[in-house]
Amino acid sequence: MYVSIAATHARSAAPLPQEWRVPPRLSLIMVVYMTGPTLMESVRHALAEPRVEEFVIVDNGSSLADAAWLRDLARREPRVRLLQGLGNIGFARAANLGAGAAKGEELIFLNPDAFLTPGAVAALSEAARDRPSPCVIGARVFNTDGTEQRGARRGEITPVTTLLTLSKLSALLPPLRRFEIHRESEAPPSHPVDTPTISGACFYMRATDFHALGGFDEGYFLHVEDIDLCWRARRQGGSVLFQPDARIVHVGSTSKENPLVVEWHKGRGLVRYFLKRADSLPRKALALLLAPLILGVAVGRPLLRQLRRGRMGRPVERLAAVG
Repeated sequence: MYVSIAATHARSAAPLPQEWRVPPRLSLIMVVYMTGPTLMESVRHALAEPRVEEFVIVDNGSSLADAAWLRDLARREPRVRLLQGLGNIGFARAANLGAGAAKGEELIFLNPDAFLTPGAVAALSEAARDRPSPCVIGARVFNTDGTEQRGARRGEITPVTTLLTLSKLSALLPPLRRFEIHRESEAPPSHPVDTPTISGACFYMRATDFHALGGFDEGYFLHVEDIDLCWRARRQGGSVLFQPDARIVHVGSTSKENPLVVEWHKGRGLVRYFLKRADSLPRKALALLLAPLILGVAVGRPLLRQLRRGRMGRPVERLAAVG
């Protein structure tokens, strides 16, 4: 089903397609922006999963060819609901629109450059059983070479741990290793475990939990909205779990966006997050004090890479909105 949302809000009531005698149990939500060739592969893997009864795609901006392909897909595939027409509104807002349009009792959010593997959806759903609400379940994320990707299981993200991790000092200096937030180098657990922060590349929530939290904070344009969601779930007495049996492959860096723009939004998002969760004057002062450093380190890494590769002449394109 193709739905234009240029003039209508996706949260408004929409009739169920005639093909659905019963509302879908599980909805997959994907936000798309200039993703490139991996989009079609990601969609193929998603539609190969029988538990995905509804597939909501929010197109924040695609090439003319990809936009036409998505519209054709929505006409051919009854499980697909395509929302187009608002332009690039940011990942958090687009994901909320998708969740508002979804009819499933269960939601899975998946990046358009990530591939589901067999059994991943079932593993995510089963991990939520008997867990306190609101519950967020994250998948184990792999690179294309089979190594585990950074970010799928992370510790508590604070201004200090962020600076030490971004600068790699926590990995280089033994006395600072306790501040390292990434845990992909540790042996994977044999069962779902509580983890402060999971990856937004693929995660599961019950629809009631997601809406009870108010969805993503739309003050984030790109990145950090997943960190914020995990924090709010834990703050409300819920649970955030890493499910090692739910495996996805995340290609990453497929958007045509300039990395400097992406990292700028990540840095801004981190600063916003630290200010938002600062519950005392000293913590707010620390967040403000470290804000320039966090922004500088975030942008400095891709800047150095571009300088090394001699790519400073690359034009900056429109802002990306794929989280």
